Amino acid sequence: MILYSALFLHRFLPIMALSIDDVQRAAHLARIEITAAEAVDVRSKLEGVFQMIERMRSVNTTGIVPMSHAHDAMLPLREDRVTESDQHALHQRNAPAVEGGLYLVPKVIE
Repeated sequence: MILYSALFLHRFLPIMALSIDDVQRAAHLARIEITAAEAVDVRSKLEGVFQMIERMRSVNTTGIVPMSHAHDAMLPLREDRVTESDQHALHQRNAPAVEGGLYLVPKVIE
C-alpha cells in the first residue's frame, strides 16, 4: 500500500527527496506498522522505484503507437445475435412483489 500511495503521488509531483518521515507518514495513513529499520529499507526501495520512473519518463515516445495488449493478435469475433428468448415475465412470476415490470424489495436504508 505504501508503494502504491507513493507511486500515485509521484505521478503528480516532481522528483523530490523522500524522507523517513514521509515513509512513516505513508505507513501510518495505510495503517501499516513499521519499525525505523523497515522505514529506511522502504525509503531506499521507493527511491529506486522513483529513479526508474524518471528514467522511463525520459524516453522519447514520439511517434510510438500505444498498445492495448502485449500480443499483437486479434481474437475471433462472433456475430452479435440473440440466442435466448425473453423470459422476463416467467422470472417475475416467481418474485414475491413486482410492480411496473420491476422487482420490489424491502427498504434497507432509512
